[in-house]
Amino acid sequence: MAGSWRVVAQAAGTLLAVLGWVSSCVTTFVPLWKSLNLELNELEVWSMGLWQVCIAHEEGAVECRAHGSFLALPPALRVARLLMCLSNGLGLLGCALAAPGLRGWSCCHDKPALKRRLLLAGGAALGTAGMATLAPVSWVAYNTVLDFWDDTVPDIVPRWEFGEATFLGWFAGASLAMGGLLLACSAGAAGTATPPAPAGRQRPAARGPARSHHPHPKNADLVI
Repeated sequence: MAGSWRVVAQAAGTLLAVLGWVSSCVTTFVPLWKSLNLELNELEVWSMGLWQVCIAHEEGAVECRAHGSFLALPPALRVARLLMCLSNGLGLLGCALAAPGLRGWSCCHDKPALKRRLLLAGGAALGTAGMATLAPVSWVAYNTVLDFWDDTVPDIVPRWEFGEATFLGWFAGASLAMGGLLLACSAGAAGTATPPAPAGRQRPAARGPARSHHPHPKNADLVI
């Protein structure tokens, strides 16, 4: 029963980890962290990412322009760039470490302690990658909410709103964290299993009381 639970946990953790890492990479590079609809010109939709700003026109044309300077960016976007790149690297490292520790992986099959350590290290890296994704996405979303409800800005000024990448980033961070947690828990459960005792020489079974053998004369006469 415990073995089947470990297989399911490792399969689910691996799927969540890979899905979260791919989603985190997409979140890092798509220019959809913020969106802006101009009331004066509803034919244009502005979107902003960590690397560029894009304008989508009604006819389907999209114009993108990269940010001019890294230092000119708001602090939230600067930190988000660094943390998202760190998350992508940690996610890839976590998947690479956890793969040889999986139960169905033939690598290191004769070294269960090493497989357990690889799973724990991979789970820790994936969990850290999940936190590194959730932190910048949540910070940018928090600043977007503050700017949207800022009373000092006139109502006629357009406000930035959440983009699709914000929700994708939350999903990516949660998937990475859950995948790392499942892999780490499966490694801990595997370590608690008691290995079978090596086959050795068994002690001979205790013999019963020895029968007493008394010599009987072959030609014993019955005495009446």
